[in-house]
Amino acid sequence: MASGNGSNVENICRFFEHNDNIEILGVYTNNPRAGVLELIKAFDMEGIVFDRTSFTKGSLLREIKDLKPDLIVLAGFLWKIGVDWVKAFPNKMINIHPALLPKYGGKGMYGSHIHEAVKENNEKETGITIHYVNEEFDKGDFIFQTTVSLLPEENKFDIATKIQRLEQQYFPKVIAQILFNNENKI
Repeated sequence: MASGNGSNVENICRFFEHNDNIEILGVYTNNPRAGVLELIKAFDMEGIVFDRTSFTKGSLLREIKDLKPDLIVLAGFLWKIGVDWVKAFPNKMINIHPALLPKYGGKGMYGSHIHEAVKENNEKETGITIHYVNEEFDKGDFIFQTTVSLLPEENKFDIATKIQRLEQQYFPKVIAQILFNNENKI
């Protein structure tokens, strides 16, 4: 599930493209203008666009339950996940957050908002957190965190570039580790 440009979705698709043990069952977005819809065409996939009603009233949840996914990946999906979703997929939904949670998490903390806050607070490091999804924004159990050092002269765009590199490097590997129940370190 994604809401934006889809760089993480594209990276995940590319990572698993030639893996016969993985099937991406669908790419869902709440944004009919999301860049992810164009990016996934390179993988012969069409995205599914949904609205708030289908998301909150259960029809989308029923559709996804019928697919019987092993894992639901939130890759830049900005809506809060409801309790009904958490109950339907306990420890089967993960999210990537572009900061070291619990710092810079919660409602409204996404994308450049996070990088601006990190810069404003003169943080010496930042990173990514991959976590299970629960009914609260960015409060699920951590699966993986990694850091990157920051220099005082770096701006929010420099920070965003460093974070995107971490996401590209680690997100697909963590997904694979979860799917294959691999206890080895990433």
